[in-house]
Amino acid sequence: MRLKTVFLMFVGSILLSLPLFAKNPYEYLYRNLPFEMPKIQPPSFKNNVVRIEDYGGKGDGKTLNTEAFKRAIDELSVKGGGKLIVSAGIWYTGPIVLKSNINLHLEKGALILFSKDFDLYPLVDTYFEGLATKRCQSPISGRNIENVAITGEGSINGSGEAWRPLKKSKVTASEWKKVVNSGGVVKDGNYWFPSEKSYKGYSISDMNVPRAKLTDEEWLEIKDFLRPVMVSFIQCKNVYLQGVLFENSPSWNIHPCMCENIIVDNIIDRNPDYAQNGDGIDVESCKNVIIVNSYFDVGDDAICIKSGKDEEGRRRGIPTENLIVHNCKVFKAHGGFVVGSEMSGGVRNVFVSCCQFLGTDVGLRFKSTRGRGGVVENIYVDGIYMFDIVTDSFLFDLYYGGKSATEASEEGNENQKESVLMPVTEETPVFRNIFVKNIVSRNAHRAMFFNGLPEMKINNIQVENAFITATYGAELNNSKDIVFKNIYVEPTIGPALRLSRIENFKAENFTYPEKLENAIEMKGEENKNIIISNIQLK
Repeated sequence: MRLKTVFLMFVGSILLSLPLFAKNPYEYLYRNLPFEMPKIQPPSFKNNVVRIEDYGGKGDGKTLNTEAFKRAIDELSVKGGGKLIVSAGIWYTGPIVLKSNINLHLEKGALILFSKDFDLYPLVDTYFEGLATKRCQSPISGRNIENVAITGEGSINGSGEAWRPLKKSKVTASEWKKVVNSGGVVKDGNYWFPSEKSYKGYSISDMNVPRAKLTDEEWLEIKDFLRPVMVSFIQCKNVYLQGVLFENSPSWNIHPCMCENIIVDNIIDRNPDYAQNGDGIDVESCKNVIIVNSYFDVGDDAICIKSGKDEEGRRRGIPTENLIVHNCKVFKAHGGFVVGSEMSGGVRNVFVSCCQFLGTDVGLRFKSTRGRGGVVENIYVDGIYMFDIVTDSFLFDLYYGGKSATEASEEGNENQKESVLMPVTEETPVFRNIFVKNIVSRNAHRAMFFNGLPEMKINNIQVENAFITATYGAELNNSKDIVFKNIYVEPTIGPALRLSRIENFKAENFTYPEKLENAIEMKGEENKNIIISNIQLK
């Protein structure tokens, strides 16, 4: 009997040590992957289970649960980790700091609602928009931890409306009036800030990051401006987000930075369409990432890939690499799938497939500018279905100036082009070896817009099997080694294809409506080696 008991205990210990997912549920994503990538799967956790109520937490929407979350996480961590269950209710709280081997699990009906009291969020050293800086502490954060998850069927709300500035052009007259009457500061009659501190921070910042060397006192004077990302993971390993609604973030919603092995599955990522810097997920300098089966409806870019900004990003030198995006839907957003503009550390080995972009400003958006440097390469896109794209179905913008494509269009500078060659240096961004096939876009403003730099043209872009209807056709500028195969473009105004400063362009079976006059337009004298349907045009 004793031997039997010892044997059963031995077998049980082995079973408990096995991964939670014995069979990798993401195995299918690696079939026919066009590059080598390690297979990753969700982290496993010990069977320790606690509930937030056990630590004095109350889901009444009024009690501040910051200490209850801290005690629960600390005790669970001492035990080697496990699952912290958040039951149905409204769990009002300050910031939550996760630790290794913790699964924060939100049951059906659970809402974690973060306080609007800025005093609960101290200034911390972090990263934002590709730079090391100070921001207010994120509502949820983890740093240098591994095996961590946020799972379940509940919701997380960052109370972002208390933090974010607001542009008058993005809301109705009644909404604008309500916000202005709440207090704060209005700049030029059309840009509202929640407080004097918030406006002062804006006035001394480059984009959203102060670049001057500030004293501790000076940082505190602009603290309200330093809006945190809602969920921040820095230098973490084995991160799993599954099933939860993440919404209403102070700035970006989810930001893994310099992390490894990330899985995002079946989440809803939401912000108001007017949310300033209200990105969905920004994957920065990360390795081995899966984003699948998720929904995005946000105020800025939806699925955005970054790797640091300018000299600091190049010095960091950590690319985002080995990324799979599959079966995601994007509604309102500045871009459906986006690379840049902070891509100075490089981006490579990316596969995006079977996604829908429904009403986004841009569908596929690649953006950068002089000064960034970095190389974006080996990007593969297969199966993108788009409807009501506000500007371009497929965009390369190497003159990005910090505005959304819609704002740039309204201001008349979305078509910036030039022929002046600048010296090629480490600050020159490079976009090359990008392969896109099987895309359908109905009712876009413009089919495609490739706008490269004259000194470093967009290089080796291949588009195959595309059907696009748009107000305007495809426009290519400062690009080389471009291949179109089986492309149909139906514009309502102007030519189907306009080429300017293009080198080595080949189109096989490029078609358009028969009634279209002047379907192909060649601009200037700098086009070289243009072949369309195997006919040498120039």
